Amino acid sequence: MKANNKESQIFSDAIDAINNGMEDIINIYNTLEEDQPLIQFDDAVVQQIEKVKQKYGNEFVDKKINTVVKEMLDWLPLEDTEDEER
Repeated sequence: MKANNKESQIFSDAIDAINNGMEDIINIYNTLEEDQPLIQFDDAVVQQIEKVKQKYGNEFVDKKINTVVKEMLDWLPLEDTEDEER
């Protein structure tokens, strides 16, 4: 393939941009942290949630689960608690 100086510069700039993009992707990859779920559901619970979401939809089920969890967390006192209460 033949190219004049202007075309060569365009290709060179494109290669530089690709290299910079790859460096950014590598840096992001290197700083990834393992995603830890907040709640470890049992397999049976996960299966039930999946079935219910198929029937009622994600948004509805997510809202219901959030409501139940929020109420359950209200039962656990957060102020004036020490490790001995666990």
